[in-house]
Amino acid sequence: MDPSNLIQTVLIYALPVLFAITVHEAAHGYAARHFGDNTAYMMGRITLNPLKHIDPVGTILMPLLLYFATSGAFLFGYAKPVPVNFGNLRKPKQHMVWVALAGPASNFVQAVFWAVLLVALVGMGIDERFFIEMARAGVLVNLVMWAFNLFPLPPLDGGRILVGLLPWKQAHLLSRVEPWGFFIVMALVIAGIVGSLWLRPLMALGYGAINLLLVPLTALLR
Repeated sequence: MDPSNLIQTVLIYALPVLFAITVHEAAHGYAARHFGDNTAYMMGRITLNPLKHIDPVGTILMPLLLYFATSGAFLFGYAKPVPVNFGNLRKPKQHMVWVALAGPASNFVQAVFWAVLLVALVGMGIDERFFIEMARAGVLVNLVMWAFNLFPLPPLDGGRILVGLLPWKQAHLLSRVEPWGFFIVMALVIAGIVGSLWLRPLMALGYGAINLLLVPLTALLR
């Protein structure tokens, strides 16, 4: 593996990844505070300071090891989860949905932002490869985080959303999966099930939605 290519790839992805995880976690904390839980606020987690959200293993070590082990074919990582005491929410079951949804929603908004930047750069004739690739990376990283976190199994955001939407009995049964949920998801990822049956279809939908949203801007820059 060419060290210069690795360094360039890290530099291209660094800013999009830092923003993606930082805004995602801060969004959870902000939504929780809005609905009555100040836990994240009191712990200083409603912030855009990436150092507050970076997990040394999940954000740095694991992605690097996977990058080298798979030659960049498979990457996975995570940030420190924002602490949320769902019992403090004014309507715990209903508001849990909005708190969980805030993270993936922030990633979709960021994907739109990076896509707008990409279209603007191309439309203005700026062909600097580094910035073009960074904008593309921003769209990709955020759509991956958006789609992956919506997978309907706790402790992922999609699982918490499903727990909030299901009737109490079914919600309780699903919530009992949470201690093993991460390992189940990882097994499904390694088996290729999450990628083929969830990530690819949802990301295709995300790219399609962003393309539709950008139609006016694209037409304006022509």
